Amino acid sequence: MKTQRLLRLVALTLSVSAFLAAPRAGAAENTLTDAEKAAGWQLLFDGKTWNGWRAYRKKAGEPIAGWEVRDGTLHCLPKAKGDQPITERKFRDYEFSWEWRILAGGNNGVKYFVTEDRPKSPGPEYQMLDDAGHPDGKIGPHRQTASFYEVLPPAADKPMRKPGEWNSSRIIVRGKKVEHWLNGRMVLAYELGSDAVKAGLARSKFKNEAGFGDKIDGHLLLTYHNDDCWYRNLKIRELK
Repeated sequence: MKTQRLLRLVALTLSVSAFLAAPRAGAAENTLTDAEKAAGWQLLFDGKTWNGWRAYRKKAGEPIAGWEVRDGTLHCLPKAKGDQPITERKFRDYEFSWEWRILAGGNNGVKYFVTEDRPKSPGPEYQMLDDAGHPDGKIGPHRQTASFYEVLPPAADKPMRKPGEWNSSRIIVRGKKVEHWLNGRMVLAYELGSDAVKAGLARSKFKNEAGFGDKIDGHLLLTYHNDDCWYRNLKIRELK
């Protein structure tokens, strides 16, 4: 009897520990802490609606095709001929953070300094990719996760998580300096107009796109690449 009681106690203890360690779905997602509010952070997604967003090159209020708001996430639906959602507001100097998840072989990204006057190349992209499972990843690090897509690669030892797991990313723009962060680490820093950026652009498919990579007051854009992708906790803090 004592042995059985001990085993039940151990099982209960393990169950409680597992419960406490497990992530709580929606527990504090798409919300701001008091400290974040005091620091000037704003939510770009309330977890329930598309408020503050519209489809690229479409009017506010028109449906955003190929996406759904579900379970506190923005879910990019696969093979749905989808739109690219953009923020209604434009931003110049800011810290933008978000969490994202893709499946094996998946591809998505966030573009910034986005203009609607250059439809084929609206702005630089923070790439989000299954580096090992997507063809782009095999082309080189300049097309892999956290790169300035096609232009500059991220650090080789970036802390990337497996497909299906949540990653956290951040873009910081201050003056001419831009930083890409991944899972708590800065993995790419560059200066707009620098020799490194000019050389990267000259090698890229954007080399003939006038104004690409210039600092502007621009939208943020979520790309659509026919793959499942989930976003949550999209937050921005404007810098002065």
